[in-house]
Amino acid sequence: MATAASVTTDLTTCPICLDVFDNPKSLPCLHAFCLKCLERYFKDACLGDEVPCPLCRKEFEIPSDGLSGLQHHFFIQRLVDARKAANEKSDGVPCEVCLEESGEDSDKIPTATTFCVDCHQQLCEQCSRPHKRWRGGAHQVRPLGTEQEEELIQLRGSYCDKHKDKQVELYCYDCNENICLMCSAVKHRQHKADEIPEAAKMFSLQINSDNEQIWSQVRGVQEKSKEKQKKRNEFLREVDTAKCGIKEVGNKVARIVDNQTAVQLSEVDMIKSEDEKKAEIVEERYQLALVAMESFCTYSRELLDKGRPSDVTRAAVELHKRAIELLNNDVTSIQYRSPHVTFTPADVIQVKCLKLIGKVAVATEKQSGIQIIVFVYIWRRF
Repeated sequence: MATAASVTTDLTTCPICLDVFDNPKSLPCLHAFCLKCLERYFKDACLGDEVPCPLCRKEFEIPSDGLSGLQHHFFIQRLVDARKAANEKSDGVPCEVCLEESGEDSDKIPTATTFCVDCHQQLCEQCSRPHKRWRGGAHQVRPLGTEQEEELIQLRGSYCDKHKDKQVELYCYDCNENICLMCSAVKHRQHKADEIPEAAKMFSLQINSDNEQIWSQVRGVQEKSKEKQKKRNEFLREVDTAKCGIKEVGNKVARIVDNQTAVQLSEVDMIKSEDEKKAEIVEERYQLALVAMESFCTYSRELLDKGRPSDVTRAAVELHKRAIELLNNDVTSIQYRSPHVTFTPADVIQVKCLKLIGKVAVATEKQSGIQIIVFVYIWRRF
């Protein structure tokens, strides 16, 4: 089972560049990528184009102002900031404020001893004092080296998008967004709103319910995948049996049927190849569904475990929409049905007038959810 630290590391790693996120952007499917990675990935796409998510292939429209217009992933950014802060070492780290004011002469710069959660700065004792008594409210200053990812994620303030110096305190149900008290008094006066912690409690119940349903569906897809593999193995055994029969009869008619033996084997391999393509299509659908659902559960669990109430409320509506979408996409209805391969040997006594080797037949059931082409092989008389 993944530890909290490993999950955080996974969520802070871009699936494209496999490095820590740089300016993470969120797609409608809730997958996050570095802006620069998306720009490279879709370098040939135009504004307004429908393009697939690099991870789950769900299509989205490139905004009119480009990929930079995608929603910034605030929660992932907070995880990245917390991870970086937790990994920094206090030994010999200079005070950032003193370093900036002193230029490049770092010999006389005092060592940082504290960390300001609000400013995300490493400070010496003297520079940290003003942060403890700002007019707008004291910042949260912690001894350097003691901060942990979970603590930083919880402590970091969440500020209003419109009033950068005001922290959000309310959630507006009409607009589905976190707002500060100033926003509430001006543009959201007649709207239904609640304190963020209370709204987060309600949304947490919905997210937990969606999470449980998604995990249930994950288990269903996993069972279908196992069932597919079992049927596939049975099919391969039938193929092997058919090939052995073909070879056995081919040996009886010796050289006169060598060419036909080769043709029969080739046709069986062709049947096998076609079924392999069919199996790959089904497995790809299963795996894409698993990627989408497992990443949803990992993200939602991490959000509930480490996110502030404002993070929960910010993501709750889109998370629920995505959960409904995933639940409606029931890939378990897609079943792998392998054809049954048999071999009918020929009567070698009638070798000159009958099929020398025999006949390979393939039958398959109609499958729902995906189109499977059925090939019937008819052998010519010798």
